[in-house]
Amino acid sequence: MLDQPVLTVVAVSKSYGKLCAVNQVSFQLGSGFHALLGPNGAGKSTLFQLLTGLFAPDQGDIHLNDISLRQHLPQALAQMGVVFQQPALDLDLSVQANLDFYGRLHGMSKAAIRARSTQVLTQLEIAEVAPTPCRNLSGGNRRKVELARALLTEPKLLLMDEATVGLDPASRATLLAYVHRLCREQGLSVLWATHLIDEAEQADQVLVMHKGKLLAQAPPAALINQTQTASLLEAFFQLSGETRVETRTAQL
Repeated sequence: MLDQPVLTVVAVSKSYGKLCAVNQVSFQLGSGFHALLGPNGAGKSTLFQLLTGLFAPDQGDIHLNDISLRQHLPQALAQMGVVFQQPALDLDLSVQANLDFYGRLHGMSKAAIRARSTQVLTQLEIAEVAPTPCRNLSGGNRRKVELARALLTEPKLLLMDEATVGLDPASRATLLAYVHRLCREQGLSVLWATHLIDEAEQADQVLVMHKGKLLAQAPPAALINQTQTASLLEAFFQLSGETRVETRTAQL
């Protein structure tokens, strides 16, 4: 039982024509690292679009710290940081200019932006790239800059939508480790959408999504125990009813 849920999703649905992309999804999140696990087409990105206010649900409601996105979207978004699957940096601007622009959009003063930028870039071990055009950065460092931007306003909820796609293994591990540390040290609530089993195995909780429906929400060990399987991958197939296709990659 959550004492003070950061995010509450109540019977949310979204359709595109005859396709029901998100079907009566409900859950609550407190602080910690929560993995939203599902294959491509499960509805994860549509759910993120609803959580960030890019689209309104056909049914249901979403609350961030008791603030309804439907009724008070700007106030809710002020407490949220997002890293989308598709890169969203201005590549012709420097790292600092990207952060400055984002901070001004959120009403931060110049001094506050610079102080917070220095803090988050230092924590991500990329302070030296602040004057560098984003176009000149590696893929891993661009992702770190996007994360720094998302953390600039000290959000209560961080949404990460397939944030490691295209990263090399070392950059992926570094990004994951940093976000886990944020959860431990700052009590941040993170919803990390992924189709990679090893990313979900490290989560405090896993939300299993398939064909628009939320099938389960529990710690990885509990899902394995519940399904009487040997691994989280096997638990997913048991919950979804999908037939396993043998693969050498740990992904759905």
